[in-house]
Amino acid sequence: MKNIPPQNPAPHNAGNKPVSFESTLKSSDTEEQIDIWFYRPIGFQIARFCASVGIRPNPVTIVSIFFGVGAGILFYYQELWINVIGMLSLIFANSLDSADGQLARMTNDKSRLGRILDGAAGDFWFISIHIAICLRSMNEGWTEWIWVWGVLAGASHVIQSAMADYYRNVHLFFIKGTSGSELDNTRDLRAEYNKLSWESNFGAKFIARTYLNYTSLQEKFSPRLQQLLALVQSRYANRLPQRLVDSFREKNKPLMKYTNIVQFNTRVIFLFLWLFIDQTWIYFFFDMFILNPILIYMIVSQEKVSGFFYKKISSENINEFQTV
Repeated sequence: MKNIPPQNPAPHNAGNKPVSFESTLKSSDTEEQIDIWFYRPIGFQIARFCASVGIRPNPVTIVSIFFGVGAGILFYYQELWINVIGMLSLIFANSLDSADGQLARMTNDKSRLGRILDGAAGDFWFISIHIAICLRSMNEGWTEWIWVWGVLAGASHVIQSAMADYYRNVHLFFIKGTSGSELDNTRDLRAEYNKLSWESNFGAKFIARTYLNYTSLQEKFSPRLQQLLALVQSRYANRLPQRLVDSFREKNKPLMKYTNIVQFNTRVIFLFLWLFIDQTWIYFFFDMFILNPILIYMIVSQEKVSGFFYKKISSENINEFQTV
């Protein structure tokens, strides 16, 4: 996705009409109800304020990192009132995380750096949270082995978030095209990475390498989907047939609820529960033994959908999109 710097960021569209709340959402197919009811309205107001005073999305994301990391630090303490402050801090961090994307769509201030920074923000939050839980658990009598569970749960979280984000962008690519999606691929990213020099562009090359690894991880977990995307892009270079768009949306939309389950809201609701009952160690096992099976089901289901459409398109029976 190209970096499109704003000229005069303001919460108005080309027709000088106020930007609507709905226009700052990615898609009703991919939005979670808790986000629509709670985080998106708060984020919209923050985004409107930021646009009015000229604040760009990336600084909003950076501020969210401080609040999210701060929340993790506050979860180290066993005093519930301190934990509650941490909960409120994490909720505000996620509101800012919602606001940065809404602000980017509101002002057309989109960039790959912003997307990378947005994804990294959540990683910083949960690294802080995992470290705090490990240290807290050791104070409660756990041995150093708790760090093994913390690392395994962290790795699970990375894969869950990466695949959920990827599948949502694939869905947006099919229903909105490249303009409505942030779908990237390792081929293009590697070409851009190779153009950078470690001597002259160390920071940019490091970020590019990190994002290339992230995208490579997503692609390795979705081989049939990669076949489908390659076929679609070679067969329909300009525009997808509307019948394909409608059929893909119908069959893929039910999978979007699983991408939401393994993301922020579900894990945080249960994290808060474990904090209230002072059993934070359960969070690691919830991540591994509850959310990972959902991740596996999500991947298997998406691969099944991808295999179905690949078979139909490759056999040129484009009008036969009926059942998987």
